[in-house]
Amino acid sequence: MKRKNERRSSWAAAPPCSRRCSSTSPSVKKSRSSTSQDLHRLDLQDDLYLDITDRLCFAILYSRPKSASNEHYFSIDNELEYENFYADFGPLNLAMVYRYCCKINKKLKSITMIRKKIIHFTGSDQRKQANAAFLVGCYMVIYLGRTPEDAYRVLIFGDTSYIPFRDAAYGSCNFYITLLDCFHAVKKAMQYGFLNFDTFDLEEYEHYERAENGDLNWIIPDRFVAFCGPHSRSRLESGYHQHSPETYIPYFKTHNVTTIIRLNKKMYDAKRFTDAGFDHHDLFFADGSTPTDAIVKEFLDICESAEGAIAVHCKAGLGRTGTLIACYIMKHYRMTAAETIAWVRICRPGSVIGPQQQFLVMKQASLWLEGDYYRQKLRGPENGAQRAAAAFSRLLSGVDDISINGVERRDKQEPEPYSDDEEINTVTQGDRLRALKSRRQSKTNTVPLTCPLAVLTSALCGVAVWWIVCDYVLPILLFCLDGFRAQ
Repeated sequence: MKRKNERRSSWAAAPPCSRRCSSTSPSVKKSRSSTSQDLHRLDLQDDLYLDITDRLCFAILYSRPKSASNEHYFSIDNELEYENFYADFGPLNLAMVYRYCCKINKKLKSITMIRKKIIHFTGSDQRKQANAAFLVGCYMVIYLGRTPEDAYRVLIFGDTSYIPFRDAAYGSCNFYITLLDCFHAVKKAMQYGFLNFDTFDLEEYEHYERAENGDLNWIIPDRFVAFCGPHSRSRLESGYHQHSPETYIPYFKTHNVTTIIRLNKKMYDAKRFTDAGFDHHDLFFADGSTPTDAIVKEFLDICESAEGAIAVHCKAGLGRTGTLIACYIMKHYRMTAAETIAWVRICRPGSVIGPQQQFLVMKQASLWLEGDYYRQKLRGPENGAQRAAAAFSRLLSGVDDISINGVERRDKQEPEPYSDDEEINTVTQGDRLRALKSRRQSKTNTVPLTCPLAVLTSALCGVAVWWIVCDYVLPILLFCLDGFRAQ
């Protein structure tokens, strides 16, 4: 592993104007021993180069790199960008991870670059640095077979630091997802069959995740799909697309979805799904809140008894939906709360919001124990199941009062009274998130003014050429042809 110069771990706290690039060529790598004072002085002006393999390098640069015959620089900072709701900024979604990995593999296999060092560089924007490092780390885990710890160790060489990812809540954040959490999530997703780029359908993912095409994402392929809550009829209202149940039925039938779970208030008649042959369940709890233990248990029972795939929605299909699907993943795959949140967000950005994050942390121990008991009951003899049940009961009582940041567990308390009618005349978190997603995607799809002008210009040129051919070139050709015939 090589670095251009040493940097201190608190580089991110330095003001942007004081972080400038060294003028030394990246092909000239220096190794030096310095005091802490020297490191403090050096990190304000130096770039960072991290060798991933003998041909692949990741760099953080504060000015555009100089080209060289034996080096190929590229950046994805303005190509693969996170579309935020509020102050959230990552991690990048599954389609972007796929596109990045394909890009790296193509460059490494290119005949024209066979003798070149491939250098993925990012700039001074700390959020783009974190997402660029996320992509590099995912490539190391998926294609280079590195462990999450090894990939993370490469990226933090020399105490390099990256700002953590945060949720899509409006306001301050008190829960963060790190790069290491994301790498563990990707590794376990591969291990459990959630992630397989050999069969990943990029076109389908990018089509259906758009608001106008249904706003849905598979969290676990062939098992869980999260989608935006349907309405009584399809239309565009208040900045976001509304879809009727009939919009989803053909897709669900094709993908063996058998069960629909609704978590928000009734915006459509469930008979429209049940008449089409689906099981439909209502497990309402308030937008932006956390579910009761009874709701979690009923959700898990429904999912464990369902034979096909399960489609889950709330209003935006992000907060409540992501939270309950995360509970299932934690119980049945023993992933940590942070890893689970990371994976759900990689599949469906913006999922699990605000207090729902701490809720999952508090539920982790009990869900793991429930999962252990569930699996023991399936594979063990009756006496083994009884011992597991007794152990489960004792251990569960020990984690009943787990607290996060001094906030005691309150699952046993009655939920605050909440009526479906409260959502009718007010704009909820789900409404805002849906509107933001529709507007930002519409903005992305907006055709620039230059495009119609270019099309018009091209058409006019085509007409002019055709006119010239018909009036001048064609008569001459016909005259020559007549002359040949006369001979």
